[in-house]
Amino acid sequence: MTTQSRFLDQLQVLNALYQRGYHSDIMERSLAKIIDLERSQALQQASDLQAQLQVYETRYQMSSDTFYQQFNAGELGDGMDFFEWSAFYDMWQSVQTRLGVLQSIGS
Repeated sequence: MTTQSRFLDQLQVLNALYQRGYHSDIMERSLAKIIDLERSQALQQASDLQAQLQVYETRYQMSSDTFYQQFNAGELGDGMDFFEWSAFYDMWQSVQTRLGVLQSIGS
């Protein structure tokens, strides 16, 4: 059994217990803590990635949004910096999506 399968099985067990009316302060506090830890980690990752993006934005005097649109449209060169900048921007967008989900849950 893969780690992902085991994880999904564990979530299903918790959901089944909850659906059957079993509510536990321990479960609720534990899940809230997990979400808080994930949110903190994502915020740190976003901050780290933002710092990386800022280096490129300063170097090329362009926002990452503008760069990404132009790069994907083929309007910029094939320099290694541009591929790295694009990868950092992709990672930053992914973290922002994750943060959106985590913050919509609340504390």
